[in-house]
Amino acid sequence: MAGLSKHAPNAAGEIWIDICICTYRREELKATLLSLGQMTLPEKCRIRVIVADNDVEPSAKERVTHIAPQLPFEVRYIHSPAANISLARNACLDASTGDYVAFIDDDETASEDWIARLLTTARDTNAVAVLGPVQASYTADAPRWMRRGDFHSTFPVWVRGEIHTGYTCNVLLRRSSISVGSRRFSLALGRSGGEDTQYFTELHEAGGKISFAPEAWVFEPVPQTRAKFSWLCKRRFRVGQTHGRMLRSKVAGPKLAGQVVLAGAKAAFSFSGAIATAFSATRRNRWFLRGIMHMGVVSGLMGIREIEQYGEVAMVPAGRDKSRAA
Repeated sequence: MAGLSKHAPNAAGEIWIDICICTYRREELKATLLSLGQMTLPEKCRIRVIVADNDVEPSAKERVTHIAPQLPFEVRYIHSPAANISLARNACLDASTGDYVAFIDDDETASEDWIARLLTTARDTNAVAVLGPVQASYTADAPRWMRRGDFHSTFPVWVRGEIHTGYTCNVLLRRSSISVGSRRFSLALGRSGGEDTQYFTELHEAGGKISFAPEAWVFEPVPQTRAKFSWLCKRRFRVGQTHGRMLRSKVAGPKLAGQVVLAGAKAAFSFSGAIATAFSATRRNRWFLRGIMHMGVVSGLMGIREIEQYGEVAMVPAGRDKSRAA
């Protein structure tokens, strides 16, 4: 399903951006689309939105069809069933024809100048990928320590002044770049998660520069299903597993054993930090989650299968459970 384009045919000097949203039974998709419709675009910038429905049944089609006429841009719906997030992400990339392609999650809303900020940074830094920050918003009944520590917001990690990997919840990619090109997300990681970490790590290793646009905000509500210490533990462990698995692919023998020992030592140090800060819930839990992440690294280094986060409710009838673990 494709909505009618509200823009004139491509003219000289125009920049076209495909904004991609992978969705799975989320009513919040409507708010995401409406926020995109409120954006202020740079001069000669045109956008199209691609929605890839990852449900077994085309459960989002009616929602997209209903909202599309209210939006000032073309909306294309793609049914990409399999409860595998990589399949949906790749479907978006395959359908994209713009100069740039952006990703935003189906439970996020974009700031008014989101795309403008990402595009300006891409031009100014000549980056092939530009990340923006994700600001989490908590409900009043979320644990106080969680709200104070802001454990759900997302920012890039710098290593010696560079960003070596990224995420798909707020990113702009330059399609013409060789390091982007035909690169796709790993289907093998489409249920466990970590597919975006691998994608951006390999993009960086291929010479692609990753930059950060600190004012390109998107906003993400934290539902009760995620405002739990157990959810954070599972997420951190999986992040560690992904990092460990990628390390394992690059080392062997004594070096691999050394990495296992190092990760184990970091986990022990982190758990010690949790004990030392036991009377501060925010600091204690931050240290403990860091230890959980390093235990995940040990797991990944040892080749233990990564836990699955996507598709866990794939067989639940649409409408009964609109949550997603990732």
